[in-house]
Amino acid sequence: MKNLTYFTSECVSPGHPDKIADQISDAVLDACIKDDPTSRVACEVFCTTGQVIVGGEITTRTYIDIQEIVRNKIDEIGYKQGMGFDSDCGVLNAIHSQSPDIAMGVDIGGAGDQGIMFGGAVKETPELMPLALVLAREIIIKLTRMTRSKDLEWARPDAKSQVTLAYDEAGNVVGVDTVVVSVQHNPDVTQAQIHHDVKELIIKPVLEKYNLNPEEVKNYHINPTGRFVIGGPHGDTGLTGRKIIVDTYGGFFRHGGGAFSGKDPSKVDRSAAYAARWVAKNIVAADLADKCELQLSYAIGVVDPTSIKIDTFGTGKVSELELAEAVSKIFDLTPRGIEKALELRSGNFNYQDLAAFGHIGRTDLDLPWERNNKVEELKKYFNR
Repeated sequence: MKNLTYFTSECVSPGHPDKIADQISDAVLDACIKDDPTSRVACEVFCTTGQVIVGGEITTRTYIDIQEIVRNKIDEIGYKQGMGFDSDCGVLNAIHSQSPDIAMGVDIGGAGDQGIMFGGAVKETPELMPLALVLAREIIIKLTRMTRSKDLEWARPDAKSQVTLAYDEAGNVVGVDTVVVSVQHNPDVTQAQIHHDVKELIIKPVLEKYNLNPEEVKNYHINPTGRFVIGGPHGDTGLTGRKIIVDTYGGFFRHGGGAFSGKDPSKVDRSAAYAARWVAKNIVAADLADKCELQLSYAIGVVDPTSIKIDTFGTGKVSELELAEAVSKIFDLTPRGIEKALELRSGNFNYQDLAAFGHIGRTDLDLPWERNNKVEELKKYFNR
């Protein structure tokens, strides 16, 4: 077929070094919020061979054991002795209290920082997410589960996936062009077994779940370098906040640049990005557009967003200006309004679970920003 365009998304496993850092950052946040929901947290993690450094600013009324949090998370992810990184690593705690200058603005209900945030939804999957990211993520989820269950005895925790889709001129998905999977492994397994197991046990079931024919994929690249024994923080340094595209839409929608992990909900980088997804998903679920992207912006210490912009990419059933006006009336997008509506300090979910497999479009967790609970209000507003 001629005149095809291509789009690619990637995903990484919980054992990827940057994802280890994200999960530790969010495990610290979870520990703080569990006993003190008012905690202010900005926690950053650096991990490398034999070393984890935990830094940032935390103000909380509870005690958290950083050493225990770090070591338990590394064990859970699956790193063992002999991999160059395990829970017996050194742990350096470099946390101090939050700046009172920032707290002044947050205490009155304002945003914890300035910035821009994006959220989106599209009718490519039942969860209204971009298909390329969903496929890449499903591959990683299945691979991780089989690694942890020992169904893949040769597999180690670090892994990445990548899926390229082909689109026709009308913007419809016509097939999968390329699938890339790189998975860390023990030294004894053959590349032939890795190729067979990843293709037959991981990739094919995922594609078939979404009614895609694995035999029609043009290119499979499985461990294309031929060897991936050294991985995790021993092979590459990990930092909090370096996988923001994996965390969201796989590049399908724009991103404001702010990371999520390690930040309490007063940080609009996190909370407003969740809110933008909530708004966009409800707009698409209400059949007001087939594809929708929302931009929000905030000023530090200021309660209301400084702007709301909607782009429906020519698929809107009503004007984008009317949609923006409806959103401003139906959704409370103040920082405290978002925290309440999306239950961000409730403890009803663990932030570290989001850090492992993505914050947006999750179907395995009951996340408030994934609920279509404003659809009827939107339809009523437009008399639809």
